[in-house]
Amino acid sequence: MTNVIRKIKTVVGCGLLAMLTACNGILDDIYDEPATPAAGDIYIDASDWTQWHYIDLHALKEATDKGEKPEQVYTTYDIPLEKTDSYDEDKTGIYTYWYDVFGEGISNNKFRESYPTIRQPEPKRWDLAFHRNNVRTNGGAAIETSITDISKVGSHSVFSTIDFVCDTWNQTDVWTVQDRMLQGIVGNQRIKINTELGKWLRLDIPPMPPAFTHNSNVFVVRLADGTYAAIRLKNYIGTTNRKCQLTIEYKYPI
Repeated sequence: MTNVIRKIKTVVGCGLLAMLTACNGILDDIYDEPATPAAGDIYIDASDWTQWHYIDLHALKEATDKGEKPEQVYTTYDIPLEKTDSYDEDKTGIYTYWYDVFGEGISNNKFRESYPTIRQPEPKRWDLAFHRNNVRTNGGAAIETSITDISKVGSHSVFSTIDFVCDTWNQTDVWTVQDRMLQGIVGNQRIKINTELGKWLRLDIPPMPPAFTHNSNVFVVRLADGTYAAIRLKNYIGTTNRKCQLTIEYKYPI
């Protein structure tokens, strides 16, 4: 009986590990086909739990206008994990939660503990940032459209009377620290994210392995300077068959 129980625990533990690390390549090639980025698309490997990747749409436009190809399409910065002496005014840090991965799902979670860190490093100029299925803007806002063909997105004047969704503080969705994943416990970065843009790739647990829902609609982003961009997630499987490797179609300005 002891051996049977030990085997059951091993199966459950391995199942949870596979479920929580699905963005890191486990079982990726069973359910999805990889995509090779087409010319003009932005390809970002955002599968790392400990990094944010920043894009400067203005720099991309400047390079395109000159007929040049940017040497570096995006810039990567690590998420701060080292504890500081005290919280800043926005209480940035690592917030640890337990998630009911075998029951009601990750929407049922409980706060366990937190500690302060420095703010997330970022470039001097950027417009969008990506971490797995999370997206941030730099003082911008976004809306989802019903359009799936980015070439059909009209002038930004069409969106002038629509309420855009701004980034909001979040401490449950930017999964970062994995050392207690087998217990369903994950450390999250407290940071502002855009939940509207996050709709383009939804992660559901259960089932096991996790279910990814890809939303191929075009999203319109209003940047901090009042200009507008259109972006669409063409695929979330990369050239190395890993999930959260993003192929993004963009149009800027509109």
